[in-house]
Amino acid sequence: MAKYDVTKLYQVVDAAKILKDINTTKFDSSVELSVRLGIDVKQANQMVRGTVSLPHGTGKTLRVLVLCTPDKEEEAKAAGADFVGLDEFITKIKAGWTDVDVVIATPAVMGKVGALGKILGPRGLMPNPKIGTVTQEVGKAVKESKAGKIEYKADKDGIVHVAVGKVSFNDKQIAENANEFIQTIVKAKPASSKGAYIRSMFMSSTMSPSIQIETKSFGF
Repeated sequence: MAKYDVTKLYQVVDAAKILKDINTTKFDSSVELSVRLGIDVKQANQMVRGTVSLPHGTGKTLRVLVLCTPDKEEEAKAAGADFVGLDEFITKIKAGWTDVDVVIATPAVMGKVGALGKILGPRGLMPNPKIGTVTQEVGKAVKESKAGKIEYKADKDGIVHVAVGKVSFNDKQIAENANEFIQTIVKAKPASSKGAYIRSMFMSSTMSPSIQIETKSFGF
């Protein structure tokens, strides 16, 4: 096992190299970035949430459900959606089915989809126009999701957790995905946020120790 200093702060690409060296799982572990932000999540104007398209994808095959009217079904299927329809899926979801990673809906059906809020909301699956999952352009939304567009949202402690690839990625791919996400988070800084914005940042994989990332190079 490679040695590294747990008290040291590493550049993103160096952390990616170390992570690949210390990984011991037999399966292809996800690589996660956790960023603690200097925000007050109780203030609505300080919520950090959005989407980012990772240049190398997440390494995970996402299952996409499109809830739409019949005239949009072919567009969704042609773009690669795994499930397309409306009433039958609303019934399935009400019965407890949530075996998807992304739910996209057209504005016209949101009256029906709104009833699924208590089921989809806690799972981070509720379609939302702010993140592009309520849209008329369902084909574009499906393709973006399949290509590696992910959602991020600060939790109750002001920490954002996202998967930025797999251990099987090379260190450059992991670093480029991580840097794309970091730059997106930097741009998402709320105007009302005071003091240090990025407090700390760690990279880890499934069942691995965390490696702390040096953040001064990002302006923090």
